[in-house]
Amino acid sequence: MNEKIIDGKKVRKEKELKLQEKVMTLKEKLTLVVISIAFDEASQVYIRQKELLAKKIGYNFINLHFDTILEEDLIKEIEKLNEDKNITGIIVQLPLPSYLNKERILNSISPLKDVDGLTNTNFLKLTKKEPSLIPCTPKGIISLLDYYKIALKEKRVVIVGRSELVGLPLFHLLLNKDATVTLCHSKTKNLKQYTKLADILIVAVGKKDLITEDMVKDGVIIIDVGINRVDGKLYGDVDSACFKKARLMTPVPGGVGPMTVISLMENVYLAKKLQEDKLEK
Repeated sequence: MNEKIIDGKKVRKEKELKLQEKVMTLKEKLTLVVISIAFDEASQVYIRQKELLAKKIGYNFINLHFDTILEEDLIKEIEKLNEDKNITGIIVQLPLPSYLNKERILNSISPLKDVDGLTNTNFLKLTKKEPSLIPCTPKGIISLLDYYKIALKEKRVVIVGRSELVGLPLFHLLLNKDATVTLCHSKTKNLKQYTKLADILIVAVGKKDLITEDMVKDGVIIIDVGINRVDGKLYGDVDSACFKKARLMTPVPGGVGPMTVISLMENVYLAKKLQEDKLEK
């Protein structure tokens, strides 16, 4: 293995074993529910990945699928799951059909069961450094940085991409760790002037080779979150030539991807703990 590679598969495997040990000590089996609407081939692949890992960890897994459903009826289904003490975590698989209001549906999930960390309540808690369920990809990125003992305090971190799934929550997670964070996006002029300054560069846009070798400094640490499928092959957002300059860099695939799904499984376990804490108060 190239010594410059941040190996998400290796870190995921170690986290799997630790989580399995914790789950084995529980008196009851935790249950993850994934709600899916209509048929989307990519979504089905992701749901299957979640199911396989959930069962491997020792969770029950339910895929609640609807070919089509009215928004009000879907919210009623979610409210039933919120009330069901046997359900630990709830996910609504994205993307949703366009006739459904994503924001309203996601926010109907109880924040204590929101294992994707996408409710407004959990986002607000994250900004206030309160215990919460954190979106899985940002959580996985922080886990990688921690595993490789990459210090964040006083480091200049540049994030490219401001999505609710990655960029925005990651911005707050890094601030909470005393990094100096710059958040760039599609409207940022002269992107290179920012990326060249980064000690740690995190790119989550979904545009192949957006970041080229001339846009990074020597010794940079690069976290490439992008997934771009071209002619049946997967590429990140960062040109592979950047490896020459980087001190450490995530590959695509095998970097951030494996961390997202294990972070979800960690959130299911954490959700149970948060639910128990609420009951005790």
